[in-house]
Amino acid sequence: MRSDQNDSLKKHAALSRKRFRLRNRVVTIMMRLEEMLMKKMIARMLTAVFVLWCMSLIMAGLVLAAEPDTLFDEWNEDVPALNTLVDYVESVTDEGSECYIPEEDRIAVFDMDGTLIGELFPIYLETVVVTNRILADPSWEPDAEMLEYGRIMRDHALDRSFPPGYYYTFSSHKARAFAGMTLDEYAGFVRKVLALDADGFEGMTYANAFYLPMAEVVEYLSDNGFNCYVVSGSDRFIVRTIMEDVIDIPSDHIIGSDIELAASGQGDTKAIDYEFTGNDTIMLTEKQFFENIKASKVLQIVREIGKQPVLSFGNSSGDISMSNYVLHNNRYDSKAFMLVADDDMRDYGNLEKGKELRRKWEDMGYTVISMRDDWKTIYGKDVKKTGEFHWLDDYSDDRIPLGNAETELETGENRLLAYR
Repeated sequence: MRSDQNDSLKKHAALSRKRFRLRNRVVTIMMRLEEMLMKKMIARMLTAVFVLWCMSLIMAGLVLAAEPDTLFDEWNEDVPALNTLVDYVESVTDEGSECYIPEEDRIAVFDMDGTLIGELFPIYLETVVVTNRILADPSWEPDAEMLEYGRIMRDHALDRSFPPGYYYTFSSHKARAFAGMTLDEYAGFVRKVLALDADGFEGMTYANAFYLPMAEVVEYLSDNGFNCYVVSGSDRFIVRTIMEDVIDIPSDHIIGSDIELAASGQGDTKAIDYEFTGNDTIMLTEKQFFENIKASKVLQIVREIGKQPVLSFGNSSGDISMSNYVLHNNRYDSKAFMLVADDDMRDYGNLEKGKELRRKWEDMGYTVISMRDDWKTIYGKDVKKTGEFHWLDDYSDDRIPLGNAETELETGENRLLAYR
């Protein structure tokens, strides 16, 4: 019995030793295979990393080589104002810089007329819209007083020789001209005007009358984490329509002058006493609510943005207050830029006035952008200045005889009293 057991144990032991040796061989083979695979994987990984590194260097070189054309293709080379802007942005977006600004505080504000779009064809675009409504819109019948005001805009726009009181009453006439329209109807009318050929130019509609170099600035700032706002003296809803699908600034980042709004069923009831219903639409009233000019721009920035911007871009005395608000008493490093319309070859600028404004803006601490010296193009290479305006011809026909209607423009004092 014991002999049989011993034999069985010997056989079992021998079998166990064979299994053990076989397992060791399998383990050894697996370890060698694993080692070989690891070496290949490491080699492949190192190769891949090396390739990616080389590609990154190549791409970085290409990006650097292409950067002037990609970012600022519409600017001339080595422009001091642009260099100032780029140096500033690189500094405030570098987390290691003492001038670093968190993204939530990177706010840039832009005027519109003369800063982002043209204003010399022959007058502000908002004025073109209102003139077209009064003198050329067949769907509306203005009264004699409105017609006379439309003729004043027509007759004095080319040389801007408007009579005293004109600017103080423009907003009230604008509000009256569009009273009763819904916001969609208002935007639709503005789009029709934008589709017209821009006066004084060939190859451009009003919708395309953007300063291409400034559009690049907006894009550049947005790509670097800046929140860009338009802060304009023109009507907020007109500005929203002008900006749509052209410059990437959302409608809730547009601040402008405001016509008072009302619900369609509101009637004479005050808004605080009226309950909006599902059948109501928003309408324009005939009362101007707020004019966003000069110091008012600062007040609206405080109300609507709630933070002090660090960059501003403007072009006129109407932008001084906004520029000073950005430039002074700011907890961050800040810059204010002013455009000068000194290009009389591609646009209707004034060289001598441009020189005066340059000195004035520089004395106030602003960085000056020269349309003539700094930009390769203004509206695009295919746009040509004609030197001729069809403004008077477009609005030459008097819609109804003026007759004996006598119109006296309100003075600024009377107008302010009327709104109190």
